Amino acid sequence: MFNAALRAVRPVVVRSTRNSTPSTAFRALSTTTPRFSGPAPPSIFGEGAKPGEIPSDEQQATGLERFQLLGEMQGVDSFDLEPLDSSRVGTFADPIKVFSLDTSRIVGCTGSPAESHELHWFTVKKEKNRRCPECGSVYALDFQGVEHHDAHHH
Repeated sequence: MFNAALRAVRPVVVRSTRNSTPSTAFRALSTTTPRFSGPAPPSIFGEGAKPGEIPSDEQQATGLERFQLLGEMQGVDSFDLEPLDSSRVGTFADPIKVFSLDTSRIVGCTGSPAESHELHWFTVKKEKNRRCPECGSVYALDFQGVEHHDAHHH
């Protein structure tokens, strides 16, 4: 890994030392990102295929697709795709909890028992419980995220 980092930096250093003073070479190295202690964050970019080869899904997947693919390879469900509890109707005293890492989540209700009415979509927010307009089931957000993490939203 260290050798890979040196290979990435070497062209910058060589260019900066050819036609300049040594202080410029050190300045080029000092602008690289610092290495933090602990394990490296998981790579969301695949390494890609070698020239002349067709890349596999593992090699070319990026972002959330790569996250899901790596999770499947380790036998872990990356996203919660299980349906919500439809064995009961949620009340304001005992709402159906909806896990979320964000301050809001879109929920679809089909009634209780399941498929007892048409699918209704609505947004459940951290500040307020939502009630299905068809069956009256109440949903509450079980917020597990970082507080004020959404400050960049407008």
